[in-house]
Amino acid sequence: MADLSINFAGIKSPNPFWLASAPPTNTGYQVMKAFDAGWGGAVWKTLAVPVINTSSRYGSVNYKDKRMVGFNNIELISDRPVADNLREIEEVKKRFTDSAVIASLMFQTREEWHRIVRDVENAGADGIELNFGCPHGMCERGMGSAVGQEPKVLQTIVEWVMEVAKIPVIVKLTPNITDITQPAIAAKAGGANAISLINTIQSLVGVDIDNFVPYPIVDGKSTNGGYCGPAVKPVALNMVKNCAQIPGFNLPISGIGGIETWRDAVEFMLLGSGSVQIATAVMHYGFGIIRELTSGLNNYLDEKGFASVNEIVGKAVPNVTSWENLNLKYEVKAEIHEEKCIECQLCYTACEDGAHQAIGLREGSRIPYIIKENCVGCNLCSLVCPSEGCITMERVDDGSQHLTWKQMTAAGDIPTDFNDPRAGGLLHHANPTEQAFVTKRPLHYEAKV
Repeated sequence: MADLSINFAGIKSPNPFWLASAPPTNTGYQVMKAFDAGWGGAVWKTLAVPVINTSSRYGSVNYKDKRMVGFNNIELISDRPVADNLREIEEVKKRFTDSAVIASLMFQTREEWHRIVRDVENAGADGIELNFGCPHGMCERGMGSAVGQEPKVLQTIVEWVMEVAKIPVIVKLTPNITDITQPAIAAKAGGANAISLINTIQSLVGVDIDNFVPYPIVDGKSTNGGYCGPAVKPVALNMVKNCAQIPGFNLPISGIGGIETWRDAVEFMLLGSGSVQIATAVMHYGFGIIRELTSGLNNYLDEKGFASVNEIVGKAVPNVTSWENLNLKYEVKAEIHEEKCIECQLCYTACEDGAHQAIGLREGSRIPYIIKENCVGCNLCSLVCPSEGCITMERVDDGSQHLTWKQMTAAGDIPTDFNDPRAGGLLHHANPTEQAFVTKRPLHYEAKV
């Protein structure tokens, strides 16, 4: 059995699954319940001068039969007294000595930062997370993402914290910025021990079209909130990767954003995350998901022959490159496995109207077929197909050639005008334009000779 324990920037926990700073970590009761269920750590709901929260607070994006694919909140930081939170942090640490408690903090002045850092250390916190990501409410007061969007300000505050901090300090970054690497670099320059990302994305998730108010509705008005849940995972993965690729960066990364399953967690780890933080999935399904997270990760590590979590952290990073370094001689084409086809013809419709008209229908049959000479290997048909394994992408080049746009540019061998024969699109099939206006278009394509 693989070792799931981690040492993240000096913060030890029995597994890499932490609760993110959010409603599930609002009280000592919740954190104790989570630790009892098996969570490795918890980032406490952000402490600061108490706020007043609204009613209501949440909105969501539902897709077909899936609820909360995207989740929006306008809730602010903890509205409970700091003293109550500090007392409960101390209680949790006395009961769960091996589980990690990280105090999330958001203050303004140097004196306030110094005082709260000492307070959470005295309460027994294992680490500190500086919340520079909140995209609503707090940023209007000069905190949260207002700091995360200003690298120089961020660095200054990190330096203030590091003047007194005796436990590891993690800087939580906002995704509401053009280049996530700039605040990451500023965090390191300020002396931070690690970073975490992403915080929520500024958003509106929908509008009540009868009453003309976005969700969530607060007495006939609304505001932008923070977007999270499974829908933000691609954005989060990319930003984690961006930070992991910063030359000489080398700070541990705690990955956040849309993690719901052990596979999601593994993807974050492969792109550089030493720990992962989860909130929306817990709000949806409860603390019990930790059983599937830990068992799934353990089985994956065992099947792949890894002895510990540390062995997979960043393993996929070297395989992410810029577009100019991709092999333009690599070629795949779609293959339809007829025995698995359910005759829905979604692939035909998608390719015909949304791609390259590389799928045909034979008279007397509802099973589509690939027009090989038209197929550009875009993958669309395999993505829309509802029958698992029915459409696969098969390599058709012999693997002997490797040529990138960067190499072509260096050799002066790139297209230079619209009619340059070296342009790839000149070789692609295009149906005659007049066929677009035929009421009944031919569905059967004869192979070209």
